[in-house]
Amino acid sequence: MEKFLHNNKILLERRRTLRKNPTEAERIVWQKLNRNQIGNLRFFRQYSLGPYILDFYCPKKSLAIEIDGPSHSTTDAQIYDDERSRYLESLGVRIIRFKNEAVIRNVDLVIIKISRVVASP
Repeated sequence: MEKFLHNNKILLERRRTLRKNPTEAERIVWQKLNRNQIGNLRFFRQYSLGPYILDFYCPKKSLAIEIDGPSHSTTDAQIYDDERSRYLESLGVRIIRFKNEAVIRNVDLVIIKISRVVASP
């Protein structure tokens, strides 16, 4: 087991910076996740697991929610995301991803999908 698996202090400043400067899509999703609004579950913003910072994380469900902007469409970014996903899945973390545009276009559908995942065993 890695030392500082959860919220490694080395990543503290980066997490703070990301929390202070969310994308529009992240702000929209956080308004729906904050204050235990989905399944009475607590989600955290910019939570780190190992060397990676997750957009949103629910420890009780071991669920990561990632909101992907245009930078995730490059080949290098896709390789990085695949490596990251394999690492997180090896820890038992489920990952669901949404594109920025999907959140902005229809956040209600995004929240329905998240609600279905958290309701599943």
